[in-house]
Order: sequence, then structure tokens, then C-alpha cells
Amino acid sequence: MNQVLLLFALAAVVLVAVSLADRVRVFQKLGAAATSILFALVLSNVGLLPGQSPVYDFLMGRGVLAGIVLVLLSVNLRSIRDAGAPMLLAFAIGAAGSAVGATVMATLLRSLLGTETWKLSGQFAATYIGGGMNFAAVGQELGTRSDLFAAGIAADVIVTAVWLVACLTIPEFFSGRVAARDLPPTATSGPRDGEQPGLDRLLGSSGTPMTLVDFAGLAAVTFGTMAASDTLADWVPVVPRVLWLTTLALVLAQVPPVRRLTGGVVMGNFLLLLFLASNGAKSVIALIVEIGPAVFYFAAGTVAIHGIILFGIGLALRMNADLLSIASQANVGGSTMAMALAGSRRRLDLILPGVIVGMLGNALGNYAGIAVAHVARSVVG
Repeated sequence: MNQVLLLFALAAVVLVAVSLADRVRVFQKLGAAATSILFALVLSNVGLLPGQSPVYDFLMGRGVLAGIVLVLLSVNLRSIRDAGAPMLLAFAIGAAGSAVGATVMATLLRSLLGTETWKLSGQFAATYIGGGMNFAAVGQELGTRSDLFAAGIAADVIVTAVWLVACLTIPEFFSGRVAARDLPPTATSGPRDGEQPGLDRLLGSSGTPMTLVDFAGLAAVTFGTMAASDTLADWVPVVPRVLWLTTLALVLAQVPPVRRLTGGVVMGNFLLLLFLASNGAKSVIALIVEIGPAVFYFAAGTVAIHGIILFGIGLALRMNADLLSIASQANVGGSTMAMALAGSRRRLDLILPGVIVGMLGNALGNYAGIAVAHVARSVVG
């Protein structure tokens, strides 16, 4: 297929997915990311999209890195204090659970997945600490085999969707209402219906139109960050390139002139959705069948251990089940899933804290994923 035509097809898939996620309830629950993957998967398996293309290679490389930089430029580290201690604690417990789960599953599945098992442990730890973009970044840094990479994306989509349903259901078994100590200090009274205090500011949307200056500024910062991370990785090869990229983007995000640039989140999310759609187009279900169900077991086992640790410790500490569910979605699905779950549970007071810890996970996921991968490598070889 012509590469320009393929880019048009992927952009159209993303447009349909985003539109459905905005308007149709079932797709709101599924999310634009999973919808993009599933639609592209269907189109690929019926022969309308190719299974391989240089377009996919670009999106898996420089395309996804640019998207990561643009999203991270929206992270204001000073906003973390707004999440409140209980949400931060729940998020930290969940992150530890994901790291433990990925390491345990790497040990159990080493004989089935072979020598690259440790790489998948880093990717699944990263994605279940901070969302899907971390899976891509860590996988690219570690050089995960392309078939394992694509199968992992498919397994992640399925497991994330199932876990969303679980997080919607689990609080129903616990009738206690949230105590004041479980809420961030800024949200004890809760916002009015439909109000999301500070959410637009946090996500980098000022409500003003994006200008040519914004676009040019974001392009310059993004390309400069990518070039600088390449140079630093050459100078100090012991530090992975993706960690240089993440660190530089987070530092620049705290600089006022950079923070004032509008539209980075939108551009970054679009690139990430294009990347996810391209992974869906790689006939990933066939890859899972070809590789075997071990990759699916890896994802499911990691999330199961995450859930056991988070809800086990959280409920033992008498933390609110809604708060634990939203923190878990911030880990497993990222800010958007945490926001969707809080809205579905009618916990508008927990929307902003959930988004904040989700963005914290975006920032920390790459570091944690690289660390877990090397721990798993030392354990399983």
C-alpha cells in the first residue's frame, strides 16, 4: 500500500476511534487507545491494511518518541501535591505491585518465552505503572523482538479492558463511604457536577487556540529534546536513551515559557494513537496465536498480582475502595482511564487526583520499567 494512503487510513482510524470514545458509552469505557488498536486490527486481518510497512517502523521509532516528549511537556511536577496523601499512597502501592508482578511472571514464564522474557518484564512493569506510552518507550530502548512487541500490545489491550470492568465492579462489594482522610485536601467537598477544577490547566489546555508560535515552539523543543537525548546517550551510554529523553522533557516542562506553549498534549496523544493503531495493524492476534498464550499470561498475571497487592494492602489500611480502583486505573490505564473510571463511579472529587497520579505514572514508568527489566535479567538471565 502507498505510504501516504496508509497514513491517511491510520489517521482515519484514530479520528473514528476518538469520535466514538467521545460520544458512544461502550467506547467511552473502552477508550480511544484500545478502540484505535481494535479497529486497525480488524482492518488488517481482513486485508485492508498491510501487516508490515516503513510507516509502522517510523511510528515505532521517532514518531512515538516525539509523542512521549509532547505529552511529558504537560507534566507540572508541583501539581503532585494536589493529589493528596491517600491517592499518592494507593498509587505507590499499585506501582510496587506492578513491578513485583512483572518480575514474578518473568520468572514463571522464562521457559516459554525465551531469552527476551526480561525485556517484556520491563515493558509490562512500565505500562502497568504509567500507561501504554511507557510500554512503547521501554520496548524501543530494550530492542524487544517485533513479534513479541506486537503480541504484548494486543495482550495489554485485552487485559486493560478486562481490568477496567473489574475496577468498576470491585467497589460495589464494599459499601463504606469515603472518609475525609481518604480525600485530597483540595477535594473534600467535591466539585459541582460537571466541574473539573484545574483539569484543563493540568493537562496543558489553557482554553486558548493553538497558534503558529505554539506549534513552532513545541516542534523546536521536541526535536531539540530528541537530539539532545541521542547525544547524551552517546556520551554516557550506561544511561539508556529513553531515560535521557524522559528526564530532559520533564525538566523542560517546569520552564515557564515551555509550559505556556499550548497544544502539546493534543499533538502528543495523536502521535501515540497513530502508533497504537499501527500496532493493531500488525495482525497481532495472529502473533499471539503464533507465539502462544504465554504473552497473554504475562500481562494477565502482572495485573492480577498488582490488584492483589493494591487491594489487599489498601483495604487492610481501611482505604476507600473507589480511591483504590481509580489509583489502579491510573497505574494500568493512565490518566484517561482514571478519569473515565472516576466519572463512571460518580466520584467527581477524585477525577483530578486520579489524573495527577496518572501523569506521575507517565513520568516514572520509563525509569521503573528499565529498572525492573534489569532486575528480571539478573534473576532469569
